[in-house]
Amino acid sequence: MHTDEELAEAIFPEVTETVADLERRYPRRNLPQGAEVTRFAPSPTGFLHTSSLFTALVAYTVAKRTQGVYFFRLEDTNQKREVAGTGDQLVDQLAWFGIKQDEGYMGDGRPEQGSYGPYVQSQRKAIYDAVIKEMVRRGRAYPCFCTKEDLDELRKVQEANKVVPGYYGNYARCRTRTVAEDLKLIKAGTPFVIRFRSQGDHNRFFAVKDLVRGTLSLPENDQDIVIRKSDGLPTYHFAHLCDDHFMGTTVVTRGEEWLSSLPIHIELFKAMDWEAPKYAHLPVIMVNDPETGNRRKLSKRKDREAAVSFFIREGYPKDGLLKYLMTISNSNFEEWLRQNPRTPILSFPFSFAKMSREGALFDLPKLTDISQNVLA
Repeated sequence: MHTDEELAEAIFPEVTETVADLERRYPRRNLPQGAEVTRFAPSPTGFLHTSSLFTALVAYTVAKRTQGVYFFRLEDTNQKREVAGTGDQLVDQLAWFGIKQDEGYMGDGRPEQGSYGPYVQSQRKAIYDAVIKEMVRRGRAYPCFCTKEDLDELRKVQEANKVVPGYYGNYARCRTRTVAEDLKLIKAGTPFVIRFRSQGDHNRFFAVKDLVRGTLSLPENDQDIVIRKSDGLPTYHFAHLCDDHFMGTTVVTRGEEWLSSLPIHIELFKAMDWEAPKYAHLPVIMVNDPETGNRRKLSKRKDREAAVSFFIREGYPKDGLLKYLMTISNSNFEEWLRQNPRTPILSFPFSFAKMSREGALFDLPKLTDISQNVLA
């Protein structure tokens, strides 16, 4: 009888490094009690969005106020969407606002800083392969040979039956193949991706604490998501697991649109017996749509204020924009600012508990007023 160990070796015969080896290479950080490790982890797909500046500012503030570490990781595994030169642009524009990473990716052609790299995901393939090999060995991942046509047909069946869409349970056709069948297909050169073998049930709920939203009750993940694409690169969800674990991230700040992915990420960490970081899902920055009159997310296609370069080009003082974004981050910042107009904003006692759970409306007149006070 063939084993998962044989399957792991058949998929990754060249991978000799183990998860234990990686744990030794990336030891736990020696930081003061209560220090937080945060990160800004954009994809190099375009300009620095105002919402991204907001996220980076919160991450930077949390790290600095706790004597922790703030690092920059470039998430470039979706290379079809990559725009050349935007990695440099993101680093340089954040630095213009004084948000400089303690370690990480410093820009193309510049040496990385820190001992937990590489900090560019496309250079971390060996790490991902070692972890996926371990997951296959544990029976928590498996090869999937479904074609696009197979998946299209599956979706039609699910739509006809009016069930939750996706690749899970009885609908995960490759999940139940025997190891012998998998080995035969691999030996024949049949293309495949690798999927996570979930043990969840979307009818069951679990409690998880979010730093902004408190304790949430969320449905378990039961999707057998793809964790390694046919090109050998990981998906976002899996890379997130490996990178935040081995880089020692303790707090993940990201937009609330990622809240639906939290059950996936929690289950991935549990599958590897790793402690998940704390998550803070930040409010989305909104605008009033002049066409409909309704609120919507700040759009890079429709709104000039979505691009940080707009404020730089129009001469807004950097402290003006940062102080305005801090009014979004904490409800008591405006009062503090009136009492401390010349005090650096890192002196402000930032707290996730003071952050709104609702989308914040971008207020250009308020930004202008704060900027005028800064200039004065």
